[in-house]
Amino acid sequence: MKLRKKDVDKLWGESGPYSEARLVIETRILDESISRIFLLVEMSINPFTFETIRAHREEFSDNLLIQQLLDQAEYQGIANGYVASAYQAEYKADRLDEANKRLKECEQMIIRMHKYILMMLGKRLVN
Repeated sequence: MKLRKKDVDKLWGESGPYSEARLVIETRILDESISRIFLLVEMSINPFTFETIRAHREEFSDNLLIQQLLDQAEYQGIANGYVASAYQAEYKADRLDEANKRLKECEQMIIRMHKYILMMLGKRLVN
């Protein structure tokens, strides 16, 4: 696959696709005190990867998480890509484990999508 400059910019990375998965601890402050704390797992997928995976979604028919991502992510411009929430819950000690589990699932999902993109670009995969 030959990339145009526009496509390279949509990959975000200099040598390949770059996307993000993050666990956020969100503190909500009401008036003069902390009202609640939330755990959020979010993803930002570079536009080239998301749009290519969406165009070839049948290749990922066995992956419910990728299918859900393709259905639910919202485009937030070239700088933020396609953004989706994978988990949100009010903070409790036992929920931190669940949030971390979801974060790992998101990381693995993004890696699978990036491997597909790298294969399409004819780049060698290093494992």
